[in-house]
Amino acid sequence: MTDTIARYFAAFNAGDTDAMLDCLDEQIAHHVNEGKIRVGKEKFAEFCAHMSHCYKEELTDMVIFSSEDGTRAAAEFIVNGTYLATDEGLPEAKGQTYRLPGGSFFELKDGKISRVTTYYNLADWIAQVSAG
Repeated sequence: MTDTIARYFAAFNAGDTDAMLDCLDEQIAHHVNEGKIRVGKEKFAEFCAHMSHCYKEELTDMVIFSSEDGTRAAAEFIVNGTYLATDEGLPEAKGQTYRLPGGSFFELKDGKISRVTTYYNLADWIAQVSAG
């Protein structure tokens, strides 16, 4: 199970949405920080396209945890990013860089990720991109 999570994050760092999608159940429930739940691979792919347009991110200092029964996992990491294009409702993008802790929680079904919930401190991110 941690192999699936590790593959998911390796694909994220490579900017390979298709490889991320390969790790997901067809009915993935994607709970985003400060947003609505998106259900299904198509909605997940749309979210990834939007994020790739607005942000370039690499996750480092990754630690993955998992339950003994293989149905749940969590990961803690540092988000290292560049704000590329202004995201609606957020400060103007000017190529600002940021670094903040984040975490994700997962449910797995038949070796695929069926739920991912990601958290980070939005106020910290806004402060960092607004500082310069």
